[in-house]
Amino acid sequence: DHGMTEDGNHGGGTLDEMNAGLFAHFSPGCHAEDDEGLSLDGSELSGPDAARAFESIHQIDLVPTISFLLGLPLPFANIGGVVPDLLPTPKRIDSERISHAPELVTPHAAVALALNAAQVWNYFFTYSKTSRDLPKDRIRQLKDLLDSASLTYRDAIDSSIRLRDDTGKENNREAEYYDSTAYRQACSLFKLFLAESTGLGKTVWTQFNEVGMQLGIFIMFVAWLGGNPFWKRFVRPSTRSAVSHGSPKENTAPSKDSSPLQIFEVVATLVFMIFTCGVLTFGNSYIEHEREITLFFLSVLCLIVLRRRVYISRHQRLWAALPLAVAICARVNDVFVTGHGLDPSLRSHRAHHPAVFIPSMMALATIRLHWFAATRLKKGASLIDTVAIVCLTMCWWDKRAADHGRNGFMAARISMVAVLLGLAHSIYEILLDDSSNKVRSLSLGRLNHFELLAFRLMVFLVIVTGPSAASTAVLIAVECAALKLMSLDNTRVNSTTALVMAALWKLSIRTAFYGTSHHCSFNQLQFSAAFVATTEFQFHIAGFSLFMNTFGWEAIGSVLVLLYSRARGNADSGGRTTIWEWFVYFQATEMLSSCISVSMMRRHLMVWAIFAPRFMFAAVWTTLCLLLWIIDLLHNLIKECKSKRERIYKGTD
Repeated sequence: DHGMTEDGNHGGGTLDEMNAGLFAHFSPGCHAEDDEGLSLDGSELSGPDAARAFESIHQIDLVPTISFLLGLPLPFANIGGVVPDLLPTPKRIDSERISHAPELVTPHAAVALALNAAQVWNYFFTYSKTSRDLPKDRIRQLKDLLDSASLTYRDAIDSSIRLRDDTGKENNREAEYYDSTAYRQACSLFKLFLAESTGLGKTVWTQFNEVGMQLGIFIMFVAWLGGNPFWKRFVRPSTRSAVSHGSPKENTAPSKDSSPLQIFEVVATLVFMIFTCGVLTFGNSYIEHEREITLFFLSVLCLIVLRRRVYISRHQRLWAALPLAVAICARVNDVFVTGHGLDPSLRSHRAHHPAVFIPSMMALATIRLHWFAATRLKKGASLIDTVAIVCLTMCWWDKRAADHGRNGFMAARISMVAVLLGLAHSIYEILLDDSSNKVRSLSLGRLNHFELLAFRLMVFLVIVTGPSAASTAVLIAVECAALKLMSLDNTRVNSTTALVMAALWKLSIRTAFYGTSHHCSFNQLQFSAAFVATTEFQFHIAGFSLFMNTFGWEAIGSVLVLLYSRARGNADSGGRTTIWEWFVYFQATEMLSSCISVSMMRRHLMVWAIFAPRFMFAAVWTTLCLLLWIIDLLHNLIKECKSKRERIYKGTD
């Protein structure tokens, strides 16, 4: 598997760690006692390259070797070379079993190497027709080497035929006649071709553009450093004040609402987020236990915020206990709700039982009918969501039935269509309300339109995840409601700083991701999300379903953070940072740390199993944040341009 250094470490890129011994055991009969085969060592060819091709065995060389031993075809994309020493060398071959050409009986190693070389060349030739990664001059050199090996191999076969004819023993089926020198030379050429092909593949496909990586990390670091929200509170206001008034005194004073408990909250938050967004990405054991670490940090941070709120709000203990609701909902979802993305017919999870998922669906329907009932939303629109929830319940009831003919596909399709219609309706209402509203801040009606959009996205997420997601959705809805009240609370007594609120939102969203049985690994994607309404893979709807199943909680949570941050914007004006700015900065920190870690661990044993997938997930999460940030920026610019145009038209500007 791997070697290790003198102090016992492994996983790096040193020769001691990459090289290891190989021991092979053969049962009696695989090798004849008095026959050592062709004894291939590359000595038949001049130059060190041929001998070097037989000195070591790469892990990819086991693929064609095992294929030959099992009698299986070579994989199309194989670039490894068969190991001749691991192939059987029986003394006698029954020529009657080779009915097509008994006179062409040749050594097993020669046949295997010839077939292996033909397969590798076919892969390289096919790949070179669709990509320009392989240098043309190297391809021509490989072609010439393969032609030379093939010509030598044909000469060896012809020599064997002549040798057999000369002996006059054509009817002796127990004898083999071949020129071992010619075959050894052909085998050496084939092995040299395979070694050169493997070297070319490693040069083209396993090399890293270190200059480009360093340049990209430097650009990201500069952007990360310049986007620090602390600059907005201290440096940027001071600069603007110094330019306009020549004195930055009014902006350098500490905040009046600071307290020792709030300072402790900020320090604890910074420690937790530095570890979560930075240190964690550098350890494979940390990444594997990220679910437990994130939930622990969220619980501790909620208790710290709870301590301050209870201490200050002596007469409003229930209102102050909102952080406790966040911690309890996250813990209950992580411990008691299981079976996400699994078949309901298995009946091995409590959350799949009708006694659990039916009340959960009723709770979602109640939230939809009563949470948004007091708003100016059209009540007729609630019918769409009610139909989606009812059909989804029927779908899971059918999927849980013992009768496999009841697959619930029709109910799932109706539910999906209803949710998509609801999403279209929400987008229409948002655009209609946005065109008639000239104020940049979010009104109550506009906020509820966005919340309804997030709720419908959550229903779609429940559809593609399974019955367990119903209970999870209820718990996360309560969790988001508590975080909303905390985010919009601008009183001096209960107000939580934007830094701490952003950390609570980020940790809550990430625990929702891990609490639904997801992990930063490609082999743990819940592919069942693509087949909730059909047995065939429909590219667009299946791709969107799988994306929402994997990244839906991150998308919904990011939208809510942006909304509540903008709704709280008036109180955070005057040089204060917003929740959204800190939330984006935490994500940028995670992205920068992931880039640095995957660059440093590019030779690590677990780079493709742990570090690279973690980097890819962080890239998707960062892309979602950037898209929302760009949309919000464009929206504000359009509003500002319209407002300025109206002021100019009225002669007030």
